Amino acid sequence: MKTDSLKGRYLRQLAKDYPNRYAIYTEIINLEAILNLPKGTEHFISDVHGEYCAFRHILNNVSGVIRDKVEFTFHHLPEIERRRLCTLIYYPEEMLNRMHNDGSYPDEEKLQKLIMALIQFAVFLSSKYTRPKVQRAIPKEYGFIINELMHSKADEDNNRASYHRNILKSVIKLGNADSFIISVCTMLKHLAIDRLHVLGDLFDRGAHPDKVMDLLVGYHNLDLQWGNHDLLWMGAACGSEVCAATAIRNNVRYGNLEMLENGYGISLRDLAMFAHKYYSDDPQTSAMEKAISIITLKLQGEIIMRNPEFNMRSRMLLLDIDYEHRQVKLQGRVYPVSFGSMPTIDPKDPYRLTQEERHVVDSLKAGFINSKRLQEHAEFLCREGSMYLCCNGNLLFHGCIPLNDDGTFARILCNGEYLYGRRYLDYCDQRVRMAFQSRKTADVDFMWYLWCGPKSPLSGRVIKTFERVMVADKSAWHEPRDPYYLHYYNEDVCNMILRDFNLDPYKGHIINGHTPIKVKDGESPIRANGRLLVIDGGFCRAYQKTTGIAGYTLIYNSHNLRLKAHKPFTSIEDVLENNADILSDTILVETFPQRRMVADMDDGETMKQKIEDLRDLLEAYQKGIIQEQNLTKD
Repeated sequence: MKTDSLKGRYLRQLAKDYPNRYAIYTEIINLEAILNLPKGTEHFISDVHGEYCAFRHILNNVSGVIRDKVEFTFHHLPEIERRRLCTLIYYPEEMLNRMHNDGSYPDEEKLQKLIMALIQFAVFLSSKYTRPKVQRAIPKEYGFIINELMHSKADEDNNRASYHRNILKSVIKLGNADSFIISVCTMLKHLAIDRLHVLGDLFDRGAHPDKVMDLLVGYHNLDLQWGNHDLLWMGAACGSEVCAATAIRNNVRYGNLEMLENGYGISLRDLAMFAHKYYSDDPQTSAMEKAISIITLKLQGEIIMRNPEFNMRSRMLLLDIDYEHRQVKLQGRVYPVSFGSMPTIDPKDPYRLTQEERHVVDSLKAGFINSKRLQEHAEFLCREGSMYLCCNGNLLFHGCIPLNDDGTFARILCNGEYLYGRRYLDYCDQRVRMAFQSRKTADVDFMWYLWCGPKSPLSGRVIKTFERVMVADKSAWHEPRDPYYLHYYNEDVCNMILRDFNLDPYKGHIINGHTPIKVKDGESPIRANGRLLVIDGGFCRAYQKTTGIAGYTLIYNSHNLRLKAHKPFTSIEDVLENNADILSDTILVETFPQRRMVADMDDGETMKQKIEDLRDLLEAYQKGIIQEQNLTKD
């Protein structure tokens, strides 16, 4: 072994952390033990669309995982007690306040039993983790107490039991019981899920994407795959005028003005005053929605003209309106324009912003740029997010992999080079990060393209803003989708995609969001003989009449892979009052013939490689190639 080789230099660096053979022995034993633990539970969720209360509940109950484990652990208890225990774990602070107020708060003896039940549940949940990993989940403020209670053992004279009873008595007498219970419940939810995967579209439609983001920023272990709605807000945070206008339009349509103004501090005053001046004569549509719709269409024209490589010139449809006869020709058919008066559009130059519109745009742009909370959320999305993720044999992304009509990869011209599949998504990922670093116009413009472009892997369809604004006939609203959505039923196509991402097509799955599943019409989230799973399904309330459910989530544990189809969430008040829960149907996707262990996962491969490196270092010590340090002398 040459010490000047790359391998030799790496081993010398490794020797700083493992200075002698005993340190290596300890680490190898530790890693080999971890490899034989069951894999942690992965939780997949997509298309939250600002539905904060439902999302919070799904995180709290881990798509029913906590309820299932409570029923297993406490099967001897009556159902009503198990349900109350679940509610306490989901919402400890709210539940304890309610118990104080309605007189149901337990006495000291029952309080001790309740705390010990929570500790017993913690011991059960922690059984698949290493001790250091459990330690990271234990709240620091009660670390000593929780450790003592979790590792209690019976002894001959029952001294330990007396010791633990006195610990609990002290917690209660000092008035810390509520704080302690809240900390333990937080730890339980931490232990119940090893990793959270969020497959995009956190923003728009629902009332509180800001609160959704706050939950994710504080989550213990997660990854994010961007959706087109996320890129829209990220683009607005980077200073894109058209992204800002489109985000405002989306939320004005859904009545989310409180979130814009109070949540993110984005003032709509200038827009409201402008809208009242020019568009207040139409009772059918709000003046603000009409005003921001026209501004959005004009800004779309500007960005399309500025970026001919987007190939979106056909979407500049304000040029095609016959303003005299109030009609527009779309794909060979003439439609009446239903928008009403358009006082700020010059038929001779319809894409020119008026001076007052420019003032509104500048005001909105400044609102997005100067919102500290939004900037923090956007930076978090950029830092933790990506276009796709390969994880434990599965491929995760929000929208699509652009394909041709024949099911082959579509090749997209990017800076003079044709890219497809993984390389195209890598290019898109790089452009997003460049936009955040440089805020250059070309890169920020590309974020808008990812929102709605014809070959955007996040959109996957032609978004017909113009038709929805200008034409009442809904037949004009149909949005053609990328051929991916036709071919993702084909197992061979899915295998082709998995291979392009260096994944095993016979073991891995494509996990997809973006497209609501119309369960009420018999549509299934399982495609291509189980090779592809779609986990959107109507989280957004606005879609639930169409889908018939309130969203899919996915659970991947050591025993199986299963989809959860959720019924609509009622309210947190209903949960607290009636111990209600989101009802879910389980769809078993795959059961593993042998339990999957850490050794079978990505982390396991990393550990195996480290073990090999440590063995090489041990050999270098034994042959005297590298000198051992800190050896104990006899």
